[in-house]
Amino acid sequence: MDLKYDPRAIEAKWQKYWQESGIFKVTEDPEKEKYYLLEMFPYPSGKIHMGHVRNYTIGDVVGRYKRMKGFNVLHPMGWDAFGMPAENAAIANNIHPASWTYENIAYMRKQLKQLGFSYDWDRELATCTPEYYRWEQWLFLKMYEKGMAYRKESFVNWCEPCQTVLANEQVEAGMCWRCGKAVRQKKLWQWFFRITDYADDLLLHCDQLPGWPEKVTTMQKNWIGKSAGAEIRFAVEDSPEMITVFTTRPDTLFGATFMCLAPEHPLVTELSKGKKEEKAVAGFVERMSMQDRSAKALESYEKEGVFTGACCINPASGRKMPVYTANFALMEYGTGAVMSVPAHDQRDFEFAQKYGMEIIVVVRPEDKDLDVSAMTEAYAEPGIMVNSGQFDGMENETAKEEIISFLESREQGKKTVSFRLRDWGISRQRYWGAPIPVIHCESCGIVPVPEKDLPILLPEDADILEGGRSPLPYIDYFSKTDCPRCGRTDARRETDTMDTFVESSWYFDRYCSPGCDSGMFDRKAVDYWMPVDQYIGGVEHAILHLLYSRYFTRVLHDLGLIDCKEPFTRLLTQGMVCKETTSCPEHGFLFPSQVKWQEGNPACTLCDSPVTVGRVEKMSKSKKNVIDPNALLEEYGADTTRLFCLFAAPPERDLEWSDQGVDGSFRFLNRIWRLTADWLDDIRNVAPYNDAPENLDDSLRELYRKIHETIRKVGNDIEDRFRFNTAISAVMELINLMYGVEKENKSAHTDAVMRLGIESAVILLAPMVPHFSEEIRAELGYRESILLAPWPEYREDALVKDELTIVVQVNGKLRSRFDIRADADEETIKEKALADEKVQKFIEGKKLRKVIVARGKLVNIVV
Repeated sequence: MDLKYDPRAIEAKWQKYWQESGIFKVTEDPEKEKYYLLEMFPYPSGKIHMGHVRNYTIGDVVGRYKRMKGFNVLHPMGWDAFGMPAENAAIANNIHPASWTYENIAYMRKQLKQLGFSYDWDRELATCTPEYYRWEQWLFLKMYEKGMAYRKESFVNWCEPCQTVLANEQVEAGMCWRCGKAVRQKKLWQWFFRITDYADDLLLHCDQLPGWPEKVTTMQKNWIGKSAGAEIRFAVEDSPEMITVFTTRPDTLFGATFMCLAPEHPLVTELSKGKKEEKAVAGFVERMSMQDRSAKALESYEKEGVFTGACCINPASGRKMPVYTANFALMEYGTGAVMSVPAHDQRDFEFAQKYGMEIIVVVRPEDKDLDVSAMTEAYAEPGIMVNSGQFDGMENETAKEEIISFLESREQGKKTVSFRLRDWGISRQRYWGAPIPVIHCESCGIVPVPEKDLPILLPEDADILEGGRSPLPYIDYFSKTDCPRCGRTDARRETDTMDTFVESSWYFDRYCSPGCDSGMFDRKAVDYWMPVDQYIGGVEHAILHLLYSRYFTRVLHDLGLIDCKEPFTRLLTQGMVCKETTSCPEHGFLFPSQVKWQEGNPACTLCDSPVTVGRVEKMSKSKKNVIDPNALLEEYGADTTRLFCLFAAPPERDLEWSDQGVDGSFRFLNRIWRLTADWLDDIRNVAPYNDAPENLDDSLRELYRKIHETIRKVGNDIEDRFRFNTAISAVMELINLMYGVEKENKSAHTDAVMRLGIESAVILLAPMVPHFSEEIRAELGYRESILLAPWPEYREDALVKDELTIVVQVNGKLRSRFDIRADADEETIKEKALADEKVQKFIEGKKLRKVIVARGKLVNIVV
C-alpha cells in the first residue's frame, strides 16, 4: 500500500473497474425489493456546477447505501435537453442548438463519471432525440382525442426577448423565469392541457404525500388555490351580454356598486366599441399589457381604471353599476370580472374613493352601525346584514347560503368553487422543442397527425432567425404538407413546439425502459419500478415541474398506461450552495481566483484595488461567486469534493462554501489512509473481531463498543434522516479513538479489533467516498467491489457500557455528575451522589427530605 493517498490514480482505477464490470447496470427482479432513486436531471448547459455536485452526491449516497442493504436500485441519469435554456445559450454562443446540446451532454457526462456517481448509463436519455419525443407526440394525440388537449385564442404571457409564450408558473414577479425580462400580455392561438380537470384531485392528494416537505405541498395548495363561493351573472344594460363573476362573498352582493373587468377580459373591447370611451379604454388596455401583471406587483400599484361606457344590473338590488376596466382585476383569478363592494373590500374601497363611487354598507359589526362618511378602510370582518332587503338581520355567514339559494331560484347564479390554477399553456413559438403533431387544413380544420407518421421530426439543420425567432414557419419542407384527411396539398403543419416542462413531466417513466420502441414505456417495467421511491431536487421546482409531473402521472393513469397516480413517494429538496461575493470598484464582481490576499486584506489581481467582500449568496455566474468543480477534482479528487458537500450542512439546508472545509475533508481521508497503512501489515491476515466484548480488556472493549455505536449511528442517520454530516462526524470520532491504540502495548485481540474498526469505517464511508473505500478494502484483501458487501450490523451486547454517567440535581437544578460502574446498585449510587464535593455545598446543614434515584440516569436530592 502506498504511503501517500493519491486520489487521481485511485479514482481513475475504480471508475474504469465500475464501467468495465457493469456493476451499476440493473434489471427488474421480482425476487428483490426495488428502490427507485432519482435526482432531477440537468439542462446540458455546458458544465456541471457545485449545485449539481451536491444534488447528485446526496442521491448517490442513498443509492449506494440501499444497494448495500440488499435493494434492487434503479439510479438513472439523462438530459433535459429541449427548451429555451438550451436555445438561448446556443444563440449567445453562436452555435446551433443541436450541436451545442450534444457537445455539452458529452462533456457533462464525462464530469459526472469523474465524480463516481453510480448511474446505470445504459438507461441514459436525452429529451431532444426523436426516440424520446416521438412518444410525447403520441401522448399528445391521445390527450387530444380524449379532450384533454385543446386550442384556443387567449391572452398569454409573452416574453419579447425570448420570443415565446410563458405559462403562469413561468412568470416570476412579472419577469420571465429564464431571461429575467418583463413579460407582457399578447393575444395568440395557443395549445392547452386541461390540468384544471385534475385540480381537486391534485389538491386532495397534497395531504397524502407524507414523504414530501410541508413547504412544497403548501406551495402547491396555494397555487391550486381552491375557493368556495358563488358564480353570479350580471346582465349588461341594453345588451344581450352577461358578465359572470366568481365571489367568495355573496353576502355582500347588495353592496356591489360597480363592476371591474381585467384589461384582458374579452368584453372590455366589446363594451366600449363605438362609444366615446373607446379610445381611452384601448389606451389603458395597451398600457396595462406592458405592466407587471402579477398579483404581487399589483399590491404595490395605485388602483386605477377606465370607464368602458357600459353599465350592468345588480341581480339582487336592481342597481345600475358602471363597468370599469381596472388594473387590479386579473384574468387568472375567477372569471376576470370583479363585483366591486367598496364597503367590504379594501381594493374596491380605494378605487371607489379615487373615482367617487357610491359606498353602501351591507355588513355591520354586531355592536354598532357603520358611518360611511367616517370610514377610512373597508370593513371585512363578520357581522350582521343590513341594507340587503329580505336578508337584513341575518349573520353574514348564514346569508351567504341564503343569497346563493335566492340567485339559484332566479337562475342568476349558483354555488360553486373556483381554482387559481389555470389550464397549462404548452405552445412555445420557439424552434428547439418537440413539434406539436397536428395539421391545419382550410377544409378540415385541426387534423391530428396519423400515428404511423410519428415522430414529426424537428429539422436539426435549420438556423434560428434574427432575434431568436423560430425558423419553422418558414421552412417549406417542414411547414407545408398534405392534409391526411381530405388530401388538400396546401395544409400547414403546426409550427409551435411544446413547453420543455412537458418533456420533464414523464422522463422518470421512460427511464424504466428507455429502449422501448413499441410505446412510451414497457408496462411490466414501469409497474415494477414506479413510483420513484426517493426524488431529489431544488424547491424552486415546487410549482412548475413537480405539479406538472403529478398531473401527467394522473393522465397516464386515466389512459390506462400506468397503475400509480403519484410519481414520487418521497421528496428531498436540497439547499443551495452559497459563497460570499467579492468585488472591486473597477471590475465589479470578481471570481475567487481574481482575489489575492495582501497582509490579510483582499485585493484585486487585475488592478490591485481593495476588494469588498459581500454577503454570502447562492453561487451564480452573474456574481462570479462560483467554484469550478473541475478545479476541485484536479486538486483534491472526487471523494474529497463529495465528502465536503455532505459534511458541511444537512441536505435540506444551504451549504456555505469553505476552502478550509474542503481542505479539512482531504485531511480526514488522509488520516484514515495513514492509519490503514500503519496497521496494514499487522491486520492483513487477521479476521475482524466478532466475539463477546467480555473477552476484551477495558481499552479495547471501549473501542469495540465505539465501532458498534458508529455502525448504529451511521445507519440510522442515513436511513431515517439523511443526516450525512452527523454520520461522517461519528466516523471521525471512531478514527480519533483508533489513533489512540498503541502497537507497543498490543493484547491478543488488538489486531482483530483494529481490523474491524478500519473495515467498518471504510464500509460506512463507502456510499460517500466510494473510490477511497474501494481501494482500502482491496488493500485489506477483498477481491469483490465494496458495493457487493453487506451493510454492517451492530451487536447489541457490544453497546452495553461498563460505566454510566450519573447526573445529580439538588431541588431540580443540575449540580454535578460522576461516572460509576454500570452494575452499581441504587444504594451505592445514592451514597456517591451525597458524598460528591460539589453536591455537598448545596445540602450541607440542610434536612434531606428525599433522594430519588432514576437508575442509569440521574439522582435528584430534595432538601
